[in-house]
Amino acid sequence: MILETTSDMHVEAARIQQEIKDYLGLRTADLVFEYTTIDGKVKLDLITINPRHNQAFLFHSETGSDKVESLNKMLRYVQNYKEKENSYTIQWVVKGGDAELNTSYFRAGNIMDALQKLYYGRDMNTITVFSVVLNPVS
Repeated sequence: MILETTSDMHVEAARIQQEIKDYLGLRTADLVFEYTTIDGKVKLDLITINPRHNQAFLFHSETGSDKVESLNKMLRYVQNYKEKENSYTIQWVVKGGDAELNTSYFRAGNIMDALQKLYYGRDMNTITVFSVVLNPVS
C-alpha cells in the first residue's frame, strides 16, 4: 500500500495500532506506542502497563523506515510471538516500596531479553528480582 499524504499515514498508523490492541486484547490505557527516530529509522517500543501494580514493561521493539512500517512489523510480531519466543515468569519487588512480591510474565528469546523487558526505562537498582523461570511449553 502506498500512502499518498501525511494524513493517510496517520490514518493507517491509527488503524494498525488499533489492530495490535485488539489482537492483544488490551485496553488503550494498558498499551503505549513509543516512537523514536534513530539514524533516519523509526523505532517503535510497544510498552504494556500492568493495571494491578501500575508498572510499565517493554513488550517488544521494532524498527522500520517509517512509523507505518514499524507498526506493520509489530503487528506481524504480535500475531506470531507465542510460537517463536519462550515464556518466562519473573518474581520481583520494588525496592523501598510496599515489599509486595509481584509476578510478571514475558515472552523473550532468552532470560537476558526477558530481564531487559522488565528493566526497560528504569534504573536496575529500583527492582529486586527473586526468580526467573522458563515456563514449560504447553
